[in-house]
Amino acid sequence: MKYYILFGPPGAGKGTQAGAIAEKYNLRHVSTGALLRSEIAAGTALGLEAKALIDAGNLVPDSVVEGMIEHLFDTVRDCSGFLLDGFPRTVAQAEALDRMLSARGESLEGVISIMIPDSVIRERIAGRAAVEGRADDASEATISNRIATYHAQTEPLVDFYRKAGKYFEVQGYPGSIEEVRERVLALVESI
Repeated sequence: MKYYILFGPPGAGKGTQAGAIAEKYNLRHVSTGALLRSEIAAGTALGLEAKALIDAGNLVPDSVVEGMIEHLFDTVRDCSGFLLDGFPRTVAQAEALDRMLSARGESLEGVISIMIPDSVIRERIAGRAAVEGRADDASEATISNRIATYHAQTEPLVDFYRKAGKYFEVQGYPGSIEEVRERVLALVESI
């Protein structure tokens, strides 16, 4: 199995590009949010634990998310690997992922980071909020907070994966979706 992480700020186009990467390389795209919703809907033990925490207004702890991802690694066999999107978000989660893969005798192939400037993040989030009616993303304060949170959580991960020789960056702006897709797929080929 091959393991990749898809990385980048909100609005970078991760969701847009993930399908093409997963299809070309027969990878299972794993969005942490979708995985949580799926486990909750399926009523698994981890899903029920996550639902109880969310219903109580708490964050789902790393151990629960890591357990869901490990369960996926243990049970999914109809692919050549995994494209993780939304995990890891912290250095502690990155270290947990390394331990998880090491225990399987495997390792991360690389981190595919789609980079865009903060001004473009701001534009895209506001545009997406207007088009999709996402009121939660419509305010300037919310957008600024999302950008600040991304930078605070991301920079330690960039350093972590750079030091490991696993961090690879591609420009997600300027360019059309197709132009960015060509850059992203060329990057994956080079890893």
